[in-house]
Amino acid sequence: MMAIGITYIPRFARIVRGSVLEESEKDYVMAARSIGAKDWRIIFIAIIPNCLGPLIVQTTLSFASAILDAAALSFLGLGAQPPTPEWGAMIARSRSLILRASWVMTFPGIAILLAVLGFNLFGDGLRDALDPRLRD
Repeated sequence: MMAIGITYIPRFARIVRGSVLEESEKDYVMAARSIGAKDWRIIFIAIIPNCLGPLIVQTTLSFASAILDAAALSFLGLGAQPPTPEWGAMIARSRSLILRASWVMTFPGIAILLAVLGFNLFGDGLRDALDPRLRD
């Protein structure tokens, strides 16, 4: 899980950097500078609240990718070790039972599908709710 988290850091850094650069060029930030507001006040009152929307959406969508990555790693035997239950490990251990007891492999797969679908739909709903360009 640490490896998965570390590989997602550049994605989040790129989104934060792009959002901050975009917001720092807006008129309300320049107006705050012109009236003499301190940098920390501009950052915490104007820039950070407006950068949270894309970051929250990316976080929810990355949860789905992290679930798939963790399941793939545990399927290959690189995830958590056997008393710890993991969906990918459950699928890997039940490969030999696919013809006799297919539900042993099917239910962890359905759980992965529902978790990933749920996080993707939640992220899409948050994007629709938080993006001001999509409002009527």
